Amino acid sequence: MAVEYSCCEPQFFIYLGVIALLVLFAGLMSGLTLGLMSLSLVDLEVLAKSGTPKDRAYAAKILPVVKNQHLLLCTLLICNAAAMEALPIFLDSLVTAWGAILISVTLILLFGEIIPQSVCTRYGLLIGATVAPFVRVLVWVCSPVAFPISKLLDFLLGHRNAALFRRAELKTLVNLHGNEAGKGGELTHDETTIIAGALELTEKTAGDAMTPISETFAIDINARLDRELMSLILSKGHSRVPVYYEQSTNIIGLILVKNLLTIHPEDEAPVKSVTIRRIPRVQESIPLYDILNEFQKGHSHMAVVVRRREKTSQQSSNKSDIDTKGDWKVDIDGEKPSPDKVLKTKKPIHKWKSFPNTHGSFKNGSRSRKWSKNMYSDILEINGNSLPSLPEEEEAVGVITMEDVIEELLQEEIFDETDHHYEDS
Repeated sequence: MAVEYSCCEPQFFIYLGVIALLVLFAGLMSGLTLGLMSLSLVDLEVLAKSGTPKDRAYAAKILPVVKNQHLLLCTLLICNAAAMEALPIFLDSLVTAWGAILISVTLILLFGEIIPQSVCTRYGLLIGATVAPFVRVLVWVCSPVAFPISKLLDFLLGHRNAALFRRAELKTLVNLHGNEAGKGGELTHDETTIIAGALELTEKTAGDAMTPISETFAIDINARLDRELMSLILSKGHSRVPVYYEQSTNIIGLILVKNLLTIHPEDEAPVKSVTIRRIPRVQESIPLYDILNEFQKGHSHMAVVVRRREKTSQQSSNKSDIDTKGDWKVDIDGEKPSPDKVLKTKKPIHKWKSFPNTHGSFKNGSRSRKWSKNMYSDILEINGNSLPSLPEEEEAVGVITMEDVIEELLQEEIFDETDHHYEDS
């Protein structure tokens, strides 16, 4: 039978102080269990790198503590359970048994659970950083019991994976941070639109952004640059015009409209006499990010989108022009590329067909300022009446430009002066 102390004895105040410490300790452990365990490692790493100065300092202190989450969880729960189990023992020495049960339940529920968890949910980062040294001491003290249990949890449940967002979830998160969502976000409509467009760019292909071949303005290589054709080219307002041979789907190159400034319409010079640049060919299913990367190299800002024709069983078995490892291939008019023309990449990418050229130098994955491209390497050479044509297994379905890719990124149409002129009329 427990001995009860009166309020006049010194042991009464000692036990009363111990009870208060146990309630506060249990409340701290309960609050830290919710506050620290709710902070994912990804959230803390983001705060440590890009948060406010105070948040960076708090996150740097908490990260080493929560790194081993199962060990931290076992430590906090062991300490919380020990405090709550010890509380009735000291209360039983001051009040009756039923009073000890009633008071312990009230104290634990109010001051050991509700209030601490409410406070730590709101100020978990500040409180966690403040008591981080104390928590480290508790982890060391409880390690003989907590460490084996944490290892068992690691074996049974595995380590907690980083809470990274998927692409669709990240897009929704960005939209929620927009000021139009009404949740206190700082991102403007244009910022959320561009970020969402960048996230969707990987899922879109050349076929989604191209201009169909039936709607593409192109000129015949055997046509003459008379006044009527020159006026038609200028009225279209394009900076580049595709050039085809024999049929509109056999696009073999392009001309820069600025090169026509020195051409006199009265001379009626043939198109083949003007500088014709080579035009790359890309598969319809190639991602827009890959097209954008090729456009950045500066060899061309326009490409022909091609689609493979249906092959017979005998032809489909011949896959010499397809790299099973997913490497880039540079193909010259359907010829088999040499090994030095294969550009290695880490992920499977569709073919980008172009003509021989000299690429700029790259350092550490970024473009070097020392650009060594040969300006004559992309010029189409016309030898007599022999002109290039698309391989028989391919057909041109459209044309894609840098502007088309940027429009998909911005998710808005880009209008130039000529577009506005047609729109207003």
